[in-house]
Amino acid sequence: MIAAAFARLRGWEGLLLALLVVIVVVNMAHSPYYLGVGNIINLFQLEIEKIIVALMMTLIIINGEIDLSVASVMGMSACVMAWSFRAGVPLPWAMLAAMASGVAAGLINGFWIAYVGLPSLAVTLAGLIGYRGVARILVQDRAIGDYPGWFNALGQQGLVGPLTLSIIIFLAMFAVLGLVLHGAALGRLVYVIGNNLQAARYSGVRVRRVKMTLFVASAVVAALAGLLYAARLGSVRGDMAQGFELDIITIVLLGGVSIFGGSGNLLGVGLSILVILNLRNGMGLADITGNTQTSVIGALLILSVLAPNIAQAIHIRWKGRET
Repeated sequence: MIAAAFARLRGWEGLLLALLVVIVVVNMAHSPYYLGVGNIINLFQLEIEKIIVALMMTLIIINGEIDLSVASVMGMSACVMAWSFRAGVPLPWAMLAAMASGVAAGLINGFWIAYVGLPSLAVTLAGLIGYRGVARILVQDRAIGDYPGWFNALGQQGLVGPLTLSIIIFLAMFAVLGLVLHGAALGRLVYVIGNNLQAARYSGVRVRRVKMTLFVASAVVAALAGLLYAARLGSVRGDMAQGFELDIITIVLLGGVSIFGGSGNLLGVGLSILVILNLRNGMGLADITGNTQTSVIGALLILSVLAPNIAQAIHIRWKGRET
């Protein structure tokens, strides 16, 4: 395991680590507040819902699929909770209804992708539009707030020292999914299906069940992230989390996960998370506008897709010269 980790650091993960070091050094030089405990916690807290969803997106993309609907599921689940609470449903039951809406979204996505055989790009793009439509129908253009203090505290106050519930969930998910992806049978099946779908079917792998499990889990995690986001903001609108899918997919692809499936690991995604969080934090401390930050993240998305392919082409050409 240790030897494999060092081997990875000589590849794409090593480049991410070097980039992270450069970003940290530049941020330290530009702001005396960068290494403060409050800023480090804030660094995670402002993007925590995205990186929670990115962990499940890692498994989806390694499996050779994609889920463009996650941000809309986040918004829909928060709006289901807000609408139910406004209608007089006790908040704990409203939260359960929100999680149930996530399960329903995952079952819908999984059914059309795993059992009907439609492309995940088309299905989840339709989900992106449809689930967002449900959110807007439920709350329209209103902002619904005035939740109990204990709910807002879930997203705004430290649960263990300065660590909020969202950060604790992220750390726990990173550990669990790392074990699942790199040490459990389900993780091996995720890679096998992503590498060669037809070969996996001929080998007796229950492809449909694996894909359904992944898409339900993706939507449930997105629904949970939507509730955490609502707790952090203290109010809910129909456009909550709109556009988050760009950052989420960027995190995964920049981490070295192939858009075509079959390769990637959580080590790279973890480094990618640190790179993007520190980059955004540094730009924020430098008073760089949100639009510029979004442009930089978009450029990273392009880089994350092109760079591995360019590196592979250079490697093949170099090997050809040697022979």
